[in-house]
Amino acid sequence: MSQTRGIGRRAEGIAAGDTSGKFLLRCAVLPSFLRSLFSINTVQRQRWPFALRAALCMGTPILVGWLLGETSAGMMAALGGFTSLYGSGRPYVVRARLLAIIAVAFGLAVALGMLVASSYIATIVTLALIAAFATWICNAARTGPPGAYMFVLACAAGSAIPAPFLHAAEAAMLVTAGGAFAWVVHMAGALWRPRGPEQDAVRAAANAVVDYLAAEDEEDRLERRHVAAIRLHDAWTDLASHRRQFSSRSRLTRLRAINRELHLLFADAMTRDKPDPMMKARAEALTAKINRLQKVSRPHLGESAPLGRPGLRAALRDALRPDSRSRRVILRVGVGALLAGTVAGIFGLERAYWAVTATVLVLHQGFDWLRMLQRGLQRIIGTLLGLALAAIVLEWQPQGFALVLTIMVLQFCVELTIVRNYALGVFFITGAALVIATGGQPVDDPNAFLLARAVDTIVGCALGAAVFWLIPPRPARKLHAQMARTLEAIAAFLPSLAKGEVASNAARVLRRNVQTRAFALEDALEDARVASLAERELAERLWPAIAATQDLAYQVISTAWGMENLGEETAANAAATLLGESGERQLREFLLKLAAAIRTGQPPPELPEGLPLFAENLRDLRHNLASRFDGREKERAR
Repeated sequence: MSQTRGIGRRAEGIAAGDTSGKFLLRCAVLPSFLRSLFSINTVQRQRWPFALRAALCMGTPILVGWLLGETSAGMMAALGGFTSLYGSGRPYVVRARLLAIIAVAFGLAVALGMLVASSYIATIVTLALIAAFATWICNAARTGPPGAYMFVLACAAGSAIPAPFLHAAEAAMLVTAGGAFAWVVHMAGALWRPRGPEQDAVRAAANAVVDYLAAEDEEDRLERRHVAAIRLHDAWTDLASHRRQFSSRSRLTRLRAINRELHLLFADAMTRDKPDPMMKARAEALTAKINRLQKVSRPHLGESAPLGRPGLRAALRDALRPDSRSRRVILRVGVGALLAGTVAGIFGLERAYWAVTATVLVLHQGFDWLRMLQRGLQRIIGTLLGLALAAIVLEWQPQGFALVLTIMVLQFCVELTIVRNYALGVFFITGAALVIATGGQPVDDPNAFLLARAVDTIVGCALGAAVFWLIPPRPARKLHAQMARTLEAIAAFLPSLAKGEVASNAARVLRRNVQTRAFALEDALEDARVASLAERELAERLWPAIAATQDLAYQVISTAWGMENLGEETAANAAATLLGESGERQLREFLLKLAAAIRTGQPPPELPEGLPLFAENLRDLRHNLASRFDGREKERAR
């Protein structure tokens, strides 16, 4: 974040028409961009267990098919092995549902691809619809990489694997069976570490809180505050996946209690200009308790179930809102898939689905321009280099157990390297993809086969870049709406805060809304800071007001945590002293007026006299908004 902030501040002078500044900015970005194509990223966790699992889930169905004399059927079932790429780090109760849905979805995608394979137009339209729908679902459900891409690939590759004896329903069952095997392998960890994912999430939250408390620079502290808030929220989400209550001695109850202590410590630190050094020691002590899962000082704090993210239905609705970051991504993916299929058909590309999947690949994760371009170039570089590896494998023509071993080794290498450098991962992906595409059968013209892969990949990535340019992200234009939604969420929570009823289910939902709105505002800001120069300029001009809005949201959350720690009766008395009925009404009306002024571009309302709470935060926010409005009026007057 600090790098993008630095680039954004250099853009401040560009707003006045400094064309040399724009040139210098582009020159400053270019060397780091070129280095990023070939740099090796550090990895927090060991990747070999994940890679081994993926290789096992891909190779075992092929091995079974070969032993039964149906290698092509085994290759088809191996597509279900892609299920193993999802759900890592999720609690097992959530993982079980997610992987089951994904396994069935892969089967349906392959069946749809086979049903429309006889019509080129129907195939392209189906691929585009699957790409857009999968992008919508995966982004809303936060499945993470590889996201929607694998569903498009499964649909396309399934219809291309030479297995004419299979009907669509049979292929769907084979793929789902492969996914079921991946489900079993992926869930095996629950046998010896059933609370491992939750423990890892709480540990990550504790480490983030320690980092926040150790920050000395103000800008660094703001960044670490946001990271700590997200990690704590993620930990609550994992802990909230278990709806039933557990005994006070259970691992889950202890984790909930520790996470609650971390939240209270984090909330206390946010109310201070500079955290007490003892706070860091307390956070480190809690981290040690996580590792040993010791009892905390007040285990009763873990008895109530925490509140995680909004449900999938709400996330799906939010993904389609006009100010959502996902809406344009979904549109981009659908248009890109249709365009790639149309261009491939016009120029008679032999395997058009390769172009479609390449286009979807560079668009579906919603990257900014530089990261999208980096992903496309790395895909092209890795593919061109990987064609040499693919040529060797196709020349060898492995059969039987050698074929199984080849795919397993290639898949293992893919998962081991792809997070370190995407181009290096694509080097192995190319070999594995081409072997699977042949269905284990000899290729009549290997040179033409390899050339088609190269051409389709280049065309697909180029079209993805073109679609991104035609439908660019506009994150800075959504910042006003995100600020207004954050203030409206705070206003909605104020009645509960004024009564001291901050721990009820209804109040927890309202508190969660405040936090998720603050997260969405930060996400929109970061998107704007890596967008076009005009977007960066607007984001930098709005930054003071955004920072003030975020500070207000965190102060509200911190106050709620403090009240919850007091107990119901004491919290009610404290709330009556701090706010009272008239103070709550006065504060809520001002927030709603302020939100309306932000949405309509009007000057902010005057700050009422004697605001009982958050007066300093609101004064800063109104001052920054007023300065922004006065600046716009002066520009118009010129």
